[in-house]
Amino acid sequence: MRTPTAMIVGLVLCPCGFVLTLTGTLAPSWRQVSLVPNEPVDLILEQGIWDMCRERQSSHDRHCGQADELGYFEQVTVQVARGLMPTSLVLTLLGLVVAALGVRCWQKEPQHLLAGVAGLVLLLSGLLSLVPASWYTHELWALPALAGSTLAVGYSLVLSYLGSCLEILGGLALALSFHHCCKKRRAPKLPPHPALEAGRCSTTGAYRNPWDVLEDEQDGRHRKSTLPCDSDL
Repeated sequence: MRTPTAMIVGLVLCPCGFVLTLTGTLAPSWRQVSLVPNEPVDLILEQGIWDMCRERQSSHDRHCGQADELGYFEQVTVQVARGLMPTSLVLTLLGLVVAALGVRCWQKEPQHLLAGVAGLVLLLSGLLSLVPASWYTHELWALPALAGSTLAVGYSLVLSYLGSCLEILGGLALALSFHHCCKKRRAPKLPPHPALEAGRCSTTGAYRNPWDVLEDEQDGRHRKSTLPCDSDL
């Protein structure tokens, strides 16, 4: 049996979303601070949820592990992101394992129930990573920064958004497997066809091959039995 298209879509989107979310979680560039007062014009501060870096664009000199003098990491938004982003990554890994067991391309038929459960887990993981990304975007200009600085969205935040959306879409695609389970349960069980029942086919007087039919017609003999079964022809 061919793997359903929805399962293929889910298995493609969810790993891509996991990679993007992982990169966005670890990379220290959720917010970029430029034009910092009393600092070189080409200096850019990159702030993530785990680390803080400063880079000179002219020389590409980059230093991470900067001291948090303004209490950036103590903000509730950053603390929530620190908790939800790793949780989302763990759930994504769990969902991918369950999805692999449910789809099982090497089996005759996929296990639609397992694939549907994996879709719900992946959908939840996408929502868990989308919440801190959205909240951080809303509070981006309210987080501590030196007065007069220019604030901008970092690439890590964008990757977290994209990864969350891909996981949500992939989870929804896998969750469609529940429809197949419900459809299979509601399908009526048809009784066996009378013509296929062994008791309806009598071996007495039945034609054994097409030549018997021709000989019977030529001789003008008529048998008392009913029409031959498919297995007799």
